[in-house]
Amino acid sequence: MELWVLFGTFVVLLLIGTPVAFCLGVSSFATIAYLGLPPVVVFQRLNSGVSVFALMAIPFFIFAGDLMVRGDIARRLVALAGALVGHMRGGLGQVNVLASVMFGGVSGSAAADASAVGGLMVPQMKERGYGVDYAVNLTVVGSIIALLIPPSHNMIIYSISAGGKISIADLFTAGIIPGAILALSLMIAAYFVAKKRGYPTEAFPGMRVLGHIFMSAVPGLILVAIIFGGVRSGIFTASESSNIAVVYALLVTLLVYRTLSWHDFVEATFAAVRTTAMVLMVIGCAASFGWLLAYTRVPAAMVSALQGVSDNPIVILLLMNVMLLILGTFMDMSPLIVITTPIFLPVAQAFGVDPVHFGVILILNLGIGLCTPPVGAVLFVGCAVGRIPISEAMKSIWPFYGAAFATLMAVTYIPALSLWLPALFH
Repeated sequence: MELWVLFGTFVVLLLIGTPVAFCLGVSSFATIAYLGLPPVVVFQRLNSGVSVFALMAIPFFIFAGDLMVRGDIARRLVALAGALVGHMRGGLGQVNVLASVMFGGVSGSAAADASAVGGLMVPQMKERGYGVDYAVNLTVVGSIIALLIPPSHNMIIYSISAGGKISIADLFTAGIIPGAILALSLMIAAYFVAKKRGYPTEAFPGMRVLGHIFMSAVPGLILVAIIFGGVRSGIFTASESSNIAVVYALLVTLLVYRTLSWHDFVEATFAAVRTTAMVLMVIGCAASFGWLLAYTRVPAAMVSALQGVSDNPIVILLLMNVMLLILGTFMDMSPLIVITTPIFLPVAQAFGVDPVHFGVILILNLGIGLCTPPVGAVLFVGCAVGRIPISEAMKSIWPFYGAAFATLMAVTYIPALSLWLPALFH
């Protein structure tokens, strides 16, 4: 009965439009009251959920990404992507994907990626004859790449949700190859759609111009090397690297590019504070919710239920992927990571799946959820940037969904794609 109270309250509140953090907190409180436990337990779990040092990395990575958007680094990375792949079929579509790779390695946020890259690329693509649906769909699905490559905020949340026992450095490393495969898959899909629609290519600017553009973008690219190299080598932790990222972003935008105004700095600061407050509120309330799941032995029941369905890991992983994809259509990513990790990670481990490998599966799966209605946050951002209704984007997004789903299946059933690179560094 306590599970009916927990999930019933949560679903009802979600359906009537209550913010996710309050859905989690109120349903936890209602269940605690039903069980006859002290109400203070909810607040104790909330407090312990946000009192984790590794969470310090999230606000600073958000701040660094916002500083780089406002400080002109995003535009320079897009220009470099254009010089590198603009001459391919559907040139600006290929540029869009590669720009997501480059900016994702700076921001670690799908929403920031969709906003920054979309804001730069969608108007250019419309102006040069590309369909706005094509531009928006590539921007939306391409933004998932930012979730897989360093410095992904959601990898940090997953590590904390798993009890802090999974190395953030290993997770950062594990997402690189899947991120590259997703980018390649999207570029192939973009090529065939562009060929079918007869979209143009861009002229290759020449090696001299390419070299000049590359040198202009180098300061932004160096940040990726600092974050990944420092965390991977153990020189500093993920939390420390986020602080270094902010200092470096300030130095580059103030002293090298000289493009960051005082107004931009203030706006970036307030934006980082607002985003951090929302994320931490969700994480704290989800920690209470997750504790109740463990208290009522939901993970153990889930393992038993799935073992009753099949003892084949292939079938179990497929079932978990389907369940996560469904959940991702109506809940945001951060609370889903905190809620589903304690449930599905023990199931995955019971069937021999490495926790790092499962983390990559989870992040990619829920990333696809950000691009699907009715609650696809990144889909909303992309459609707002392109000024088209979601219904119009959905008519032609399927080739890009297909590329993302194919990547998810490859990552799920070929563990080496996630585990080979981390093993190389050990």
